[in-house]
Amino acid sequence: MELFLDILLVITSLLLILLVLLHRGKGGGLSSLFGGGVQSSLSGSTVVEKNLDRLTVFTAVIWLIAILGIGLQIKYS
Repeated sequence: MELFLDILLVITSLLLILLVLLHRGKGGGLSSLFGGGVQSSLSGSTVVEKNLDRLTVFTAVIWLIAILGIGLQIKYS
């Protein structure tokens, strides 16, 4: 179980980093330093962005569960 949680934590951490980097910058942050603020937003959120948001939240929840599982395992072992 410990090995499974460790592997799950590493996979979800890498996936979460990738998903956050895929998000379009809303302006003002680090993304504007690299040219992200030059783009104009012609429309609101697209279907792809909404699905990316959902996938990011789902991955973050799995990551949080893995963290809590590892913490409980450390506490009770």
